[in-house]
Amino acid sequence: MRKLALSDDILMQIEKPARYIGGEVNSVMKDPSEVDIRFAMCFPDVYEIGMSHLGIQILYDMFNRREDTWCERVYSPWTDLDKILHEKNIPLFALESQDPIRDFDFLGITIQFEMCYTNILQILDLSQIPLHASERTEADPIVIGGGPCTYNPEPLADFFDIFYIGEGETVYDELLDAYKVWKNSGKSRKEFLETAAQIEGLYVPAFYDPEYNTDGTLKSFTPNNMHAPDTVKKQVVMDVTDTSYPMKPVVPFIKATQDRVVLEIQRGCIRGCRFCQAGMIYRPTRERNVDKLKEYARTMLKTTGHEEISLSSLSSSDYSELKELVTFLINEFKGKGINISLPSLRIDAFSLDVMSKVQDIRKSSLTFAPEAGSQRMRNVINKGLTEEDILDGAGQAFEGGWTKVKLYFMLGLPTETEEDMREIARLSDRVARRYYEIPKDRRNGKCQITASSSFFVPKPFTPFQWASMCTAEEYMRRAEIVKDEFHAQLNRKSLKYNWHDAQVTVLEGVMARGDRKIGKVVEEAYRLGCLFDSWTESFHNDLWMQAFENTGIDPAFYNLRERGEDELFPWDFIDTGVTRKFLRSEWENAMKETVTPNCRQQCSGCGAARFGGGVCYEGKN
Repeated sequence: MRKLALSDDILMQIEKPARYIGGEVNSVMKDPSEVDIRFAMCFPDVYEIGMSHLGIQILYDMFNRREDTWCERVYSPWTDLDKILHEKNIPLFALESQDPIRDFDFLGITIQFEMCYTNILQILDLSQIPLHASERTEADPIVIGGGPCTYNPEPLADFFDIFYIGEGETVYDELLDAYKVWKNSGKSRKEFLETAAQIEGLYVPAFYDPEYNTDGTLKSFTPNNMHAPDTVKKQVVMDVTDTSYPMKPVVPFIKATQDRVVLEIQRGCIRGCRFCQAGMIYRPTRERNVDKLKEYARTMLKTTGHEEISLSSLSSSDYSELKELVTFLINEFKGKGINISLPSLRIDAFSLDVMSKVQDIRKSSLTFAPEAGSQRMRNVINKGLTEEDILDGAGQAFEGGWTKVKLYFMLGLPTETEEDMREIARLSDRVARRYYEIPKDRRNGKCQITASSSFFVPKPFTPFQWASMCTAEEYMRRAEIVKDEFHAQLNRKSLKYNWHDAQVTVLEGVMARGDRKIGKVVEEAYRLGCLFDSWTESFHNDLWMQAFENTGIDPAFYNLRERGEDELFPWDFIDTGVTRKFLRSEWENAMKETVTPNCRQQCSGCGAARFGGGVCYEGKN
């Protein structure tokens, strides 16, 4: 019988103790004396969110297939347990064995969003691992980060030994094999990191030095160790069908954010929305074989007992075998109490037909993401969606029995005018109007159009990485303009408008494009008590502003200026395949309001073809 790290007394005091006890169906148990490598895989947020993350499920399964490795899970303890662990000096532990994280060989942290950075420090602090990589000894785990935020790892550079840039299925085995050799060699921690730096896709921040100009911009970024390459190349799995996929994902004890079987149908996106980082860093688009996906669906529903299956992709409608896969899922599982969820679909006749088959339309709402209210702005961001497309789609949905539509927009995009802002409300009204054009006897009561706007954050490796942002006050002013315009609409009773927190957006902007100096702010914010910053109830903007003040760093420097064409970015040492030249030409196309065709219509020469496969090579071989 495993001894739990927390006593019954503590478990009874805290919210949702099931988060911390492990022992779930399909969790992997091994004998620690029979493995060479112990790997703690961390999602720096609560259990329910971390358990929903597909990337970790894939790596957990992949590592545990190795006989010499035992991969376990760890998540951020909620604030109630955080306090107790600090007070009682209990080290943070892994769920499977309940052993302290500090005794592991590796701590792997996935960095999915900027507002989890203080939680990363919480994980290190509670694990009793020195926060700074420079202070760790041979007795400490190797701390490695992966995920989308590693495409600008610099704000976190001081806290990590290694960053893995790209998709985890390619060189992890090489890293673990190298570690096994090193472990018994008597060599230093630095020597292991030198070996790691020579593996393609691995970035060791200690081996690089930034130098700054007098105006605070980056002057140079150069290796200080002969083993470190000038550029780090992102890792891409070209044959996604034959990579490992978790047939027995761990089933959470309590309701997770996404309590379902997830089928990843493809990676990448053929669309080139200019604000979207994922659409650029995950190029080229690669599809999984449809027969393999059918087999996965059957197996995973059996091994988990889940009652829902979801298709995962940046743009599901672009998967070439979607029709066949969805038809199979409907025929195979309809009537067996299995729900089918189809996120990220375009609203066209096929998608609506599919959705009417798989959803109880009385309960559901449809989601469109026009991102901008005016056609001019949609051309600037390369959305590739006309008003006609939106109204036709909405019309077909209303005719099919839907009455609720969600519309997602962004405010603060480059070149945005007041007219563009007001068009958000007007477009929402025209969608509602389309509903009321249906004869009354065929309508199902009133429609509900909910429009939401987030505030734009320019991300690395996007055409908008040169753009400036707004202040929090300016974002709120723009949201007020949109809100007032909603009140002026004819169908206002059917319209609802929400917007995001502008203060969080400002911070996200600093983290997204920050340099190494930002690490000091993150550390200071954590010391002041910032934690779970992406949760509204725990976000403290005043403490963050205090952290900027205490460290003498001005957030305006990172957010409020448009970058010069030739400015060196903190992330320029990473090679994603997509060239800076292409991104710059897309920035110029945005300024000209010119639309670039998607990858299946025409190759725009972004650079991703160098990986030798995927959509770039369809029909060519």
